[in-house]
Amino acid sequence: MSVAGPRYWAVLPAAGIGSRMGADVPKQYLEVAGHTLLEHALHALLSCEQIAGVCVALHANDTRARHLSLMSDPRVQHTTGAAQRSGSVLAGLEALADVADDNDWILVHDAARPCLRRADIVGLLHCVVGAQVDGALLAEPLVDTVKQVNGDARITRTLDRSQLWRAQTPQMFRLGQLRDALKRAHSSETGITDEASAMELAGYSVQVIPCGAHNMKVTVPADLELAAFYLAQAAADDTAAPAQADPGTQEF
Repeated sequence: MSVAGPRYWAVLPAAGIGSRMGADVPKQYLEVAGHTLLEHALHALLSCEQIAGVCVALHANDTRARHLSLMSDPRVQHTTGAAQRSGSVLAGLEALADVADDNDWILVHDAARPCLRRADIVGLLHCVVGAQVDGALLAEPLVDTVKQVNGDARITRTLDRSQLWRAQTPQMFRLGQLRDALKRAHSSETGITDEASAMELAGYSVQVIPCGAHNMKVTVPADLELAAFYLAQAAADDTAAPAQADPGTQEF
């Protein structure tokens, strides 16, 4: 389709089962601060008016998503995901093909990152559009000393932490370039852990945009308590400064 200029879309892979949580429901449906992780992540994306639409990639046997009110938002569509994250992202990109252009920007966000704030998204958009890069991702610089060890858990060297970052999401790239990079990685059976990995392998320039520890990923049960803390902190900040409230933390 032809548009006046590139638009912004989002893909939310939510087809995983979150086995490390040891819960009775998939991780994305665990609740914190009154809502599921998926709802928090989706609401953060929808709070950014620049995003034209969000495609949620769900497990083929998912029966819970249809009960979430946000899934009926006119900007939200869903598709069937895959066993691996990259496959779910690719399914989301292909589902958006009818409404989005290859030159449009795609923001891929983890369903298990419930504390993303609208300001984080806006900052990412501004940095990517204004920089001479093929894409970028939110990330947190490492502050701990990092050791590399061998198979016997003996230290082999200390890494230079000044060059190490924790990758977060959203990760933002052009739709066509990301789709092709993911397909190329799949065809070569190259293991990739995020979208940036595929883009790096394809030779693209990817930049990190600093983001705080609040944009954490819920992986183990103890993370739920920390996520609740960050969500409460954001809500308190909004109450203290209502004129600058972040829509990503309001009730929904």
